[in-house]
Amino acid sequence: KEKCQMTDKEWEERQTTRHAEMEAVSQALSVLSSDDAHDLFTRTFNPALLQESSTESSERREQVSRLLSGVAKKLNSPRLATLAVQVRLDAFTRVKKAIDDMIAQLLAEKADEIKHKDFCVDELNENQLETERKERQKSDLIAEIETLESNIDGLTKAIDTLKAEIAEMQVQLKRAGEDREKENKEFQTTVADQRETQKLLKAALSILGEFYGKQKAAELAQLKQEPAGPAPPPGFEEYKKSAASGGVMSQIEQIISDAKAMEAETIRSEEDAQKAYEDFVKETNRSIEAKSKDITDKSEVKASAEADLVETKESKEATMLELEQLSTYNAELHTSCDFVMKNFDLRQTARDEEVEALKQAKAILSGATFETFLQS
Repeated sequence: KEKCQMTDKEWEERQTTRHAEMEAVSQALSVLSSDDAHDLFTRTFNPALLQESSTESSERREQVSRLLSGVAKKLNSPRLATLAVQVRLDAFTRVKKAIDDMIAQLLAEKADEIKHKDFCVDELNENQLETERKERQKSDLIAEIETLESNIDGLTKAIDTLKAEIAEMQVQLKRAGEDREKENKEFQTTVADQRETQKLLKAALSILGEFYGKQKAAELAQLKQEPAGPAPPPGFEEYKKSAASGGVMSQIEQIISDAKAMEAETIRSEEDAQKAYEDFVKETNRSIEAKSKDITDKSEVKASAEADLVETKESKEATMLELEQLSTYNAELHTSCDFVMKNFDLRQTARDEEVEALKQAKAILSGATFETFLQS
């Protein structure tokens, strides 16, 4: 990223310098290429007193200057235009050195631009691949967040349901205990009443039995003795015990028996009710214990899911930040690379033509003929 910014700045400075250079060179060329300037150069550097070799050198300078000027106009190259003027003014040695320096500079620029293009291609590809990877990662994290939130919501509802069920069972236990207590009090009252009834009936039966027993004994004793005194008057019969006495006592005995049976039935019912209550309490407590354990387990799972949710959301935020950084870097890469990549072939070809023109110019200065290059 830092390299991209430096390349950007350097490229802008180079473009600004080139435009200024082109403007200055164009103005200089218009001055130096005028007919008056040409005549002046001819009188100054090619006087009639110079030897024939000087004339030949002047022709070579002219050929090289024309060659470089033509290529400079074609390629819009300020450097070649400047050199075209320099050829007319400087000594061959200095011109050749300038040509060599310019060739070296052009080749270095070509290599730098190739390196920069390779850098752009690699960085843009890497940026695209990394962006796609982060986008997939973001989608996965969003899906994971949704799953975790759904799981947490389900666990929360399940825990609330279990708590409500436990609360309801505890209420049922309390009610069952209250009902059992009430039933037991009724049982105690019923049994006490039955036993008191039996006691009273037994007491009544005992009194009747004692009375009727004495009466029977008296009757037996009377039968054994002679009758004393005069006979009873007509219509006055002998006293006898009630015939229904035996039936009354039998009924009392039956009532006592029924009371005992009712007491036994009440006791059995109480025992059954107590056992049912105890079974209900045990079963309910087991259910409460199981649900409480389920709440504990679900709470642990929920806590773990909540921790995962926090971590996943942090990962998503980090991924979003990385995607933003990748997008910013991508924009910087395009700012730095688009022009170079779009015009790469054209610029490389232009440099090659500049280098070729410089090589031809040097060859002409070294004695080659201009026609040789035209034929080739």
